[in-house]
Amino acid sequence: MSEKSNLVIIGVSVLVLGLVGGAYVNVLTGDDEASTTWADPDNAQLVERGSAIYAQTCAECHGDKLQGQPDWRVKNPDGTLPAPPHDETGHTWHHPDNLLFDTIKYGGQKNAPQGFTSGMLPYEDVLSDEEIMASLAYIKSRWPEEIRKRHAQMSQRMKAK
Repeated sequence: MSEKSNLVIIGVSVLVLGLVGGAYVNVLTGDDEASTTWADPDNAQLVERGSAIYAQTCAECHGDKLQGQPDWRVKNPDGTLPAPPHDETGHTWHHPDNLLFDTIKYGGQKNAPQGFTSGMLPYEDVLSDEEIMASLAYIKSRWPEEIRKRHAQMSQRMKAK
C-alpha cells in the first residue's frame, strides 16, 4: 500500500470516529436532535430492542405494562417511594430526555432533591448508553400521541436553556 493510500485510510477513519464521537456526545449532553433520534419512539427496531431490555431489566419494578408499583406516591418504611409508572399516569413524561437518561444510568439519587431518598439504582454497569436509549424509546412509544408531543416540546425547551 502506498503512503498516499495510508493517509486516505487514516483520514477517513478520523472523520468517521469524529462523527460517531460527536453524535455520542450530543446524546449525552442533549446538544441537538441526536438525543431524540436515539430515543425515537417511531423507530420500530429501536422500540423492539427497548421492549426486550425493558422486560428484562425494568419490568420487575416498573411493571410489565409500565404501570409501576401500587401506591407509588406513598413512601415505604425506608423513606423511598415505590417504583412509579412509566405510562401516561406517571410522571416520567414530565422529565426531559437527558434527565431520564441520567436517572437510569446514574440512579435516582444523582438528581434527587435534598432530603429525598431515591430507590432507583444506577444501571451504568448493567446497560450501555444505547440500551438505555432503546429502553426510553420503548417507554415513549407506549405514551399517547398528545403526551409524546408535550414531552418532545418540553425536552426541546430544556435543551434551549
